[in-house]
Amino acid sequence: MLILTRKIDQSIIIQGNITVMVLGVERDRVKLGIAAPEDITVLREELVDPDAPQQLRPRMAARTAPSAVGNLALKPSPKRR
Repeated sequence: MLILTRKIDQSIIIQGNITVMVLGVERDRVKLGIAAPEDITVLREELVDPDAPQQLRPRMAARTAPSAVGNLALKPSPKRR
């Protein structure tokens, strides 16, 4: 498991075509924005059927925090001058 620290409006890029951006932090909740190609399914962990085929289930580490991913839109990038 890779563990990173990100601030609001900072992001990570996965395989060059998936972007995960921190949109906000309130108390114990983190709001994430995920931009991925249409052929990539993004689900909250609690929506994944444990009886689904292995390739459809997320990999679980020994100790993981609850998932906060969902169908969120990314904020537009600030315009540079």
